[in-house]
Amino acid sequence: MKSNFFTIAAVFLVLTCISCDKEKETVWEPGMPMPKEKIQIGVVHITDPFSENSGYSYAHQTGIEEMQQALDLTDSQILYKVHVDDSVSLHVENAMRELLAQEVNVIFATSWGYMDTCEKLAGEYPSVIFAHASGHKYNDTNFTNYFGKVCQARYLSGIAAGMKTRSNKIGYVAAWGTENSEVTGGLNAFALGVEKVNPSARIYVKVTHSWYDPMGEAMAARALIGEGCDVIAQHCDTPTPQLEVEKAVAQGLTVWGIGYNTDMSADAPATVLTSVIWRWGVYYTGLVQDVINGTFSTAPYFGTLKDGIVDITPLNENIGWDTDQISMLEQERRLIESGTFEVFSGVMETNNGERIGTEGENIPDDVLRNGFDWYYRTVVGN
Repeated sequence: MKSNFFTIAAVFLVLTCISCDKEKETVWEPGMPMPKEKIQIGVVHITDPFSENSGYSYAHQTGIEEMQQALDLTDSQILYKVHVDDSVSLHVENAMRELLAQEVNVIFATSWGYMDTCEKLAGEYPSVIFAHASGHKYNDTNFTNYFGKVCQARYLSGIAAGMKTRSNKIGYVAAWGTENSEVTGGLNAFALGVEKVNPSARIYVKVTHSWYDPMGEAMAARALIGEGCDVIAQHCDTPTPQLEVEKAVAQGLTVWGIGYNTDMSADAPATVLTSVIWRWGVYYTGLVQDVINGTFSTAPYFGTLKDGIVDITPLNENIGWDTDQISMLEQERRLIESGTFEVFSGVMETNNGERIGTEGENIPDDVLRNGFDWYYRTVVGN
């Protein structure tokens, strides 16, 4: 009996060791490649992109699908959590833990308010990669962040707005005020573009205090139009401001729009001049391919117009543009893509009369990402 006991115990130990070795082989560590068939991705969205055809989450989802197609991943390799309110940390953490319980090894967290939860869980799950959109936190092992130099596209869209306004009053529906650098930096870049072609124009801001608030966005757009703004731009998640522009035109007003995130001429074809768009697939495809290759790095990603992650859509052909306007916009694009011109360079004046920046120097990328708490001199805040 003793002999049988020791034999069974020995076999058990051997099997346990084999199981441990196999488990070690499948646990990802920094610098290790991950077989494509082992990739399991979790995506957290602030709204439901599967019920939308434009806007912020839809743009991210389009990028995820482009990545899936480019890398030939199966549907079962990508799991989703939708309608995860980024202002409620408990909801965010619960959503991510549910994905982790389903053994995802890459999480894409697409909204600003997911940042702190990513930081927390990355420490708890060192074999899972966390990638967070629009934030600024990261670590040296498994937590990174990603965004793009959207100021470049915002600047170009500002040129289009400045060319079209007749009232010299341009409205801007903003999710957040100067407490949020992402929104504020984009607005300032837009203002610089407007000023390039129309120094007399002013940008009037209405803040909704939410990334996603269709009713608040509608109210803000209507208020701006009521105050005489004849171009309405936006930094918020839905096409609602552009829909309000079309309603105003149907009532006999002359108003134009600048969309955001996706091509919003699909939502308001008669009035959208152009849209500032994201091509998130550029980043998602690159990151997952790096994970597969074993070259993943937590260095933050900050893509450019030249990379293709940010852009503006072609000027609306249904709206009259003269040759000089088109040529001027194309010239500014070439200067940005060649690196000859930076949107934020030299000394700039705020709308409080302060002076920002240094003559002959560009504002560095880390400030572009997290250092704007002021409005440019031509911006009228509320």
